[in-house]
Parts: sequence; C-alpha cells; structure tokens
Amino acid sequence: MVRNRWLDLTSLMLTSADIVFSNSKVSEKDLECIFTVICNLVTKSESPDEELEMAKLICTKIIQQPSDKPVLRLKILFNLYNLLDNVYCRFYVYMKALNLAMSGKVTEHIIPSCKKIDSFLKEWNLEVQDQRELFLCVANALKDSKSSAKDSFKFLTRYLATFSGEDAYKMGEAKDEAARTIIDFVKAPDMFQCDLLDMPAVAQLEKDAKYALVYQLLKIFLTLRLDAYLEFQAVNSALLKSYGLVHEDCIAKMRLISLVDLASHESGRIPYTLIKDTLRINDDEVELWVVKALTSKLIACKMDQMNQVVLVSSCTERVFGRQQWGVLRTKLGTWRDNIGNVINTIQANKITEDSSQAVQGLMIR
Repeated sequence: MVRNRWLDLTSLMLTSADIVFSNSKVSEKDLECIFTVICNLVTKSESPDEELEMAKLICTKIIQQPSDKPVLRLKILFNLYNLLDNVYCRFYVYMKALNLAMSGKVTEHIIPSCKKIDSFLKEWNLEVQDQRELFLCVANALKDSKSSAKDSFKFLTRYLATFSGEDAYKMGEAKDEAARTIIDFVKAPDMFQCDLLDMPAVAQLEKDAKYALVYQLLKIFLTLRLDAYLEFQAVNSALLKSYGLVHEDCIAKMRLISLVDLASHESGRIPYTLIKDTLRINDDEVELWVVKALTSKLIACKMDQMNQVVLVSSCTERVFGRQQWGVLRTKLGTWRDNIGNVINTIQANKITEDSSQAVQGLMIR
C-alpha cells in the first residue's frame, strides 16, 4: 500500500478467496463485505491498464465456480462494475456477469440490465467485434426466458447486422447464428415480420452446402404462401424435425401469413372462396382464420357475410424493403397532393364567400 502496488495487493488478497467462499461458517453478508473491500482497490489504480488488470483478476476468481452462490457472485461483479471508471473495464465486467448468469442459471437476475444495452453502448463506445460479442451474449442469456424470446431474437438480428461488407471468411463466422435466427423466426408463433432477407450474413446461406434449405425456408415464410411450404415440407420433413419445427405449428403460421399476402395483393377485397383455397381449409373455417389474423393485428378488415368477401383496410408487410418504401412514398405523395387540393378548394371557397359578403354589404348601404 505504501508503494502503491495495488495490483499486487489485489492478487495477494484474492489468493484465499476460494477458501472464504467454500467456508460454510462465513455468511453471504460477510462474503460480500470482504469482496467489497477487495473490489474497492480498483479505485486506487493509477492507470486504466492497471485498473483493467485488477478487474480481470477479480473476475477470474469470482467466476471460477459459477454454480456455487451464483447470485452472490453476480452481485459482487455488479459492485465491481459500479466502482470502475474505465468504460472498457465496465464492458469487460458486464460480459463476465452475463456469462456467469448463464453458467450459474440465474439469468433472471441480469435480464433487467439487458434493457439498458443501448445506453451502455453509448457509454462504452465499442468496436464492431466487441459489439458482436455483446449482442450474441445477450441473445444467449435471453433465449431461455419465455418472456424475453422476442428480445433474444432482436439481439440476434443486431448481431447479424454488424456483418455488413465483410470478407467471405469473416462473414462465415455468422453462418450458424444466421441459421439459428431463421429457425427462431419460423418457430415463433407471434412473429410475422423481419428484415433477415436483406442481411448479407443471412444471404450467404442461399448457396451454402449446409444451410441452403434453411434459407429457402425463410424465403417461403417471407415471400410465398402455404402451398410452397407444403411442397417444401413433403421433401424436407426430416430437416424440419431436426431443427425442432412442428409441422402443425408451421401450417398455422403459414395460413396467417398467406392470408396477409392475400390482403396485400387482392385490392382490399378477398372472396371467401379464395381464402378457403389458399389456406386449404373448410368453408366454415374461413371466418375463424380471419378473426385470428385480426386478433394478431396482422390485418384490419370487415367481413361481408352476405357477399362472402373480406374487405381489408390495411395489413402488415412481412418484409419492408425497397419496394415497400417505394409504395409508401407513392402513397404519401398522393395524400400530400389530395390535402393540397382540399386546402386550395377551401381557400377558393373562402375568397368567394368573402366577396359575396362584401357585395351584400354595399347593397345594404
């Protein structure tokens, strides 16, 4: 301490940490106090490099036995995080906390912090490689939580989005995760829209020996209808089972997707018979599937039972790429012109009305 050898002191104090953790006579409160003292040493460091080395020493000791008192170990890491000044040190400790939470099966204690990732990113100012590591780790931490399945998917897509303009070798790192993201999308009963087809990390699977069929499955779910899926399943049923995909669930999702596709291509008026044939259902099931699409907020429509048609006012797009932006631009331009015409008409009527009132005023005089 006199010589300011804080790194050596940290190492010295950590040598007996395992003994302290394994001693049943030491309460968790005392353990936390002991490590609070050790962690506080990082505030004495005289350089960012020394601070990082001290944080690494502490983390290494804390995560050695993640299944033993995992919540306490996680709490110690967060205490350490809050004591650090170096932003990269904070990122390093947070990553260790994520891995500890997964290894110790206590991810529910770190999930709330995952909602703050965007603010963390602004603070940490990470390189692309570190961002990839973070997004993938967060996605893995969230994947086993049913309430966080969508968030896990979002972080997977953010991970894949970092592979833009990379060389083929670097892009190859993302193949497994790209395939996993596709399967997660297909499995999810409440996800009907994504931008995966536009991502280079996903596009590379189209001609990949291992994952070409997975890519083909994605194209079916994002651009085609139920008949295309049934043809694919007839030939590749074993592949679907190997990924844990349930045929009946896929049919249900594709029926909703096919109904959305009809809504976007039939000028807002869909005959019941067309829905029945496209979805391969009975006459008495047509309205049931329309209601399912309504409750899933995939379409906004009314059912004309007398004329046996569905009148669609709006629908969700499965993909939103350049073509969809073009359509939106055209619609906005039309609305702008219409509003301009209305304003001009109102102004013209106002001028006419004002002139009439002026003439009447002269006549009264």
